[in-house]
Amino acid sequence: MKIKDFEITSGENNHQSASCEECDKMLDYTSSKKLSFLDILSITQGLNIISEFFDVNAAVTVTNTGVCAAALGKSLKNAILDVSDADPIGYISANVIVSAEVDSDTAKMLQNANIIVAPKFTKNATDYFEAHDICCVTINTPLKDYKKYLKTETISTPLGTLIQAPNLGELDKDNFKVVSKQKPTVEQIEDAVFAWKVAKHVKSQAIVIAKDLKTSAISQGLQTPFTEHALNYACEKTKDAVLASDMPLTIHDINAAAQGRIALIIVPYASKDVISAADKLQIAVITTSITNILT
Repeated sequence: MKIKDFEITSGENNHQSASCEECDKMLDYTSSKKLSFLDILSITQGLNIISEFFDVNAAVTVTNTGVCAAALGKSLKNAILDVSDADPIGYISANVIVSAEVDSDTAKMLQNANIIVAPKFTKNATDYFEAHDICCVTINTPLKDYKKYLKTETISTPLGTLIQAPNLGELDKDNFKVVSKQKPTVEQIEDAVFAWKVAKHVKSQAIVIAKDLKTSAISQGLQTPFTEHALNYACEKTKDAVLASDMPLTIHDINAAAQGRIALIIVPYASKDVISAADKLQIAVITTSITNILT
């Protein structure tokens, strides 16, 4: 079922009219059920993150348009187990977006999901989901090509129509710098890159705490105190973990991170005072020179 066949009868709320129209360049995909306005937004949010990890086993859970958790694994089953452990409450009735084929055994792990999005499903998996009344969305376009389909972002406001290019910012050796005396391990750097890629696609102010390529907390859309909120949610999982932020942190944030025994923070920029505070607390700091504010 292609998007042009959908009849979206309402927007985010039932009293809002809405439509979904075919555009000149769009993903090739099929769905076992009709998708709603929020379904399409939710799936897009998950695909934005999954596209960052198209060549590994990855899983992301999204509720409405809020990212609940993300994880990478040696196998897709491992990734799904980790993403369910990262946010067990958010996992229930979530939309689950994955980067690899879903087979019958994997399907049974997803029996409580709302929508499953994957590049491929085995026949046994689709039969299982159909029997359990779960929607399957197959992304036929290769995930490695996903970013080619990102559109110019347009927001109409009473003050005028805002137009901007999609966020295609990527980390590279020229802007990825360790600026602290404490040097991160290879594993911590891998976690930092993972957390940064997740934070790139969640609403500001974004804090992502991760360890072993699995998120333990995602705080988004809060004004203050967003760092403490993420640390409190992650609880004991903050020990030796990485904290990624889409905004520069304050000395207060560094002190809070130290109380949670965070090992490394990755931020767009860091002032001399913040770096000095991190050095005293033996926290490694990486700067990227890239902000990722998402409305």
